[in-house]
Amino acid sequence: MPWRGFVALVLSDHPQFRIVAEADSGITAIQKTIELKPEVVVLDIGLPDMNGIMVAEEILKFAPTTRIIFLTENTSRDIVQAALSTGAQAYVVKSSASRDLTAALDAVMIRAYFVSAAATSPGIRKHIQHAED
Repeated sequence: MPWRGFVALVLSDHPQFRIVAEADSGITAIQKTIELKPEVVVLDIGLPDMNGIMVAEEILKFAPTTRIIFLTENTSRDIVQAALSTGAQAYVVKSSASRDLTAALDAVMIRAYFVSAAATSPGIRKHIQHAED
């Protein structure tokens, strides 16, 4: 099952969340966000046309109140920090997604931060604390 299908399946159990669009590329994600102005965008780092970090930066230029959740396989400290430095509020590792995705959504809806345990390190926790200040 593609990850977009997995996200839809997880969210189908949570009626407070509604998928308004799906995108198969970074450019499409940016365009749909500008057009639809969703509260939350779930992004992967590895997109076919652009790096998800660049997509998040572009989205937040045009829709600064949109909350970004990264859903990705990458647990590199540098990548996690770069992703959160964009202004994203959550970083969910795909191997933990069945447990962490709804927790991340709940967190970003109250303007809190969420990072899967598989992606945390002392440097990440410090970065999140600074972002909350």
